[in-house]
Amino acid sequence: MSFLWPSMLWLLLAVPLLVAAYLWLLRRRKRLAVRYAGLAMVREAMTAGQGVRRHLPPLLFLLAITAMIVATARPTAVVTLPSQYETVILAMDVSGSMRATDVEPTRLAAAQAAARAFVAEQPRSARIGVVTFGGSAALVQPPTHNREDILAAIDRFELQRGTAVGNGILVSLKTIFPDQEFELPSQGAQRGQRGTPLEARRGDAKAATAPPKPSAPGSYASAVIILLSDGQTTTGPDPIEAARLAAERGVRIYTVGIGTPNGEILIGDGWSMRVRLDEEALQSIAQATRGAYFYAGTATELKTVYETMTSKMVLETRESEVTALFSAAAAVAAVLAALLSMLWFNRIF
Repeated sequence: MSFLWPSMLWLLLAVPLLVAAYLWLLRRRKRLAVRYAGLAMVREAMTAGQGVRRHLPPLLFLLAITAMIVATARPTAVVTLPSQYETVILAMDVSGSMRATDVEPTRLAAAQAAARAFVAEQPRSARIGVVTFGGSAALVQPPTHNREDILAAIDRFELQRGTAVGNGILVSLKTIFPDQEFELPSQGAQRGQRGTPLEARRGDAKAATAPPKPSAPGSYASAVIILLSDGQTTTGPDPIEAARLAAERGVRIYTVGIGTPNGEILIGDGWSMRVRLDEEALQSIAQATRGAYFYAGTATELKTVYETMTSKMVLETRESEVTALFSAAAAVAAVLAALLSMLWFNRIF
């Protein structure tokens, strides 16, 4: 636990002074009881239980004062609080590698089934949008509360050639922030392909319009991106740079890796290619945005991942001010002390 105003804790020095004053009053009362026989007789008539009860209200009141002093220092603590996102963007990989069968029946079919289950688990207050990316990226379902439209968009997925994970992130960000423009150089330009060296395009790595003041990564509580892919980027902008744009706006990206490290060899018309899961890239995206990475090597694991992700999104651990808790505890202790004193002794303390 830490404090926003720790200097106020000096007031706690008053607590032992109050204890000392209370003990002095008890001794003074004892001397009076010895001096006056009538008081002594009353004191002897008191049972042991009544003697203990006599000290309970002052003790509660002392605890109330202590809690109030701590509250003035504005304590903070790391707590787990409900945090439901208003908008969830499902960014789904529909590249040709998603037809691999190392996740049965195929990576794409397993992803669609898990996405449907995930949509069903979300609170009705959450708007869900769907972005697909292959060689290019597109918003196939704007954020909506209508679950039927969302499921229909998931069922309409069609495979594309190429994988542009970075474009998927940029389109997702554009969906969350429609008034902002996002632009990054393509990987081909970064590598100097097509006669365009990286140095000549370095200025394009910024958003097309002046971006807002950067926020702390993971601080944007209104929307989240869930990106499912095998992680192998073959075209489009660098996904790590795209993730940094998300981090600057405080948007978390939860990444889900589907497939196996060894992958599978896909065969086409006169070509063959091994498609592997690139976990490192997906982990880097999640880490940059303070999200989390999940691995799904089977369809069952993928469903479990989405269930785990739902619980992570609903409960969020963060540092929060808990002054109200101490103030409430102080109020309860003070009221209880007064009630017990009135009930047992017909007076307040």
